[in-house]
Amino acid sequence: MMKPWRLFLFALFMLFASMPAWAVEAQASLDRDRVQLGEVVTLNVRVRWVTVPQPIDLKPLSRDFDVLASSSDTSVAIVNGNPAVELTIGIVLQPKHVGALTIPPLSIAGQQTSPVRLDVDPPDPVQAAVKGRDAYLEASIEPARGYVGQQLQYVLKLYYANTLSAGSLDDPKADGMSIQRLGNDLNYEVEQGGRRYHVVERHYAVLPLHAGHLTIPPVAFQGEVVDLNDPGTFFPNAKPVNAATPAVSFDALDIPAGVDKQTWLPVRDLKLTEDDLPGGDLHVGQAVTLTMLLQATGTSYESLPALSLPPIDGANVYPDKPLNGTRADGNALVARRQQGFAIVPTRPGTLTIPEITVHWWNVATGQPEVARLPERQFHVLPAPGQSAIAPAATTAAPSAPATVTTASTQVTPWRWVALASLGLWVASIAVWWYRRRQAFRPVAAPMVSRVQSTHRLRAAFLLAARGGDAAAQAHALLAWARTERPQLRHLGELAAALAHPDQREAVVALERRRYAAAQDGDNGALLAERFAKGFTWSRSHASLPEGDDLPELYPFDVHGGRKQPTQD
Repeated sequence: MMKPWRLFLFALFMLFASMPAWAVEAQASLDRDRVQLGEVVTLNVRVRWVTVPQPIDLKPLSRDFDVLASSSDTSVAIVNGNPAVELTIGIVLQPKHVGALTIPPLSIAGQQTSPVRLDVDPPDPVQAAVKGRDAYLEASIEPARGYVGQQLQYVLKLYYANTLSAGSLDDPKADGMSIQRLGNDLNYEVEQGGRRYHVVERHYAVLPLHAGHLTIPPVAFQGEVVDLNDPGTFFPNAKPVNAATPAVSFDALDIPAGVDKQTWLPVRDLKLTEDDLPGGDLHVGQAVTLTMLLQATGTSYESLPALSLPPIDGANVYPDKPLNGTRADGNALVARRQQGFAIVPTRPGTLTIPEITVHWWNVATGQPEVARLPERQFHVLPAPGQSAIAPAATTAAPSAPATVTTASTQVTPWRWVALASLGLWVASIAVWWYRRRQAFRPVAAPMVSRVQSTHRLRAAFLLAARGGDAAAQAHALLAWARTERPQLRHLGELAAALAHPDQREAVVALERRRYAAAQDGDNGALLAERFAKGFTWSRSHASLPEGDDLPELYPFDVHGGRKQPTQD
């Protein structure tokens, strides 16, 4: 019968063998660098690729190690707009002999990992006596020292013989540190002193909260085992077992001198990327979306700085709802922050999105590093249908007016006569058409049609205001306003045309909620209340004739019901 780890590798090979391979990088690491003969160690191989890689070749390990089990964990991220997949393979190894062993380079996806050293000591007689029990525990932490906030890895292994009928294994708890479980348990079997043991292996992420010599207290196990091979009884009795780990200590180093504590971020790896912004020119009022992604290995997302944009000259910035989370890749925490921004240009010219930087500490090299998004510039054109005012017109040479004047004086009189005759003819046709149209319908028909359109669009706005869709509210409000001011193109012009500050504030809040609905909440009732009596236009915009009494055209209240007639 094929062993489980061989079946896993065969399935992995059948899944990946026919697909192209292009690995970005491959890394290998051990959960600890020193063990005793008879103990096991976990080799973690991490590879990041754009297309699917070929399976890993484990043949070079057979000389010095027995491969007992393996597992895998896969995650997907977006890097520079492309999907990047990271695969972590955990391989449980048992050394065959004592000495300084070297895990040779392993080939995967056309790349090779670096060699890794493992020191194997002779078995300790005292520990060998402990290992002769029906159940025992091992615990270790790697590395043995790290910075405040740096993720260390605590490995807990439960060994038990026979069959475990019941059991309770505690999680480690300690003051001065944050402890979080990583991934699922590894299950495999080993042989110790001629006796076969089942092994449950768990990994934890440990993040020191302050500097000093810190200790993780012993972890306890209590359970019951039964020997199914005992020929003396038909129903074997359960035998209680218990075990505990020794206390595990490590040193937490303080933040290095000269490093800003506000930006202290010790991680293994950090990437700051953005989705490509659209190329070409922008227009006033045209929203573009910028999405930034910050991902780091060796911390939780709460430790990552929030992604933000400073105020941008010539544009309004509306942040979207952030997407944050932390996952485990088997031996490390992977933190992620994603933030989108809607950038709306407010005037023509040059729009500059400033450089974004994130400072972090590389725990692998012991050096500070900076992740950057470069500065971006865009040319902003006027809104469609809006003419641009050329700056050169105000600085024209003095000779230009003289040239225009001279040209105008050279126009012959007969051209003016012809243009005047054409204008009179067009005016006569227009008067005739107007009088003929009035003869076939009542004089009040245009006003009745406009009133009906206003009633319909106002009712549609009140209906949208009762909902929570900010885009629908903006569309309905602008459509209603255009029945009185057809020249309005967007909410910005509507706000500028209003005289009442409450109505202007309501329009600005509505435009903000179109891009950040989760932040401002639903203010539909307040929006309907602000426009219950119609629009209050500023004097700079043309007003309706005095005979148009707007409140009488709207027989509905704020909630969409018809008003009760009032007594004079």
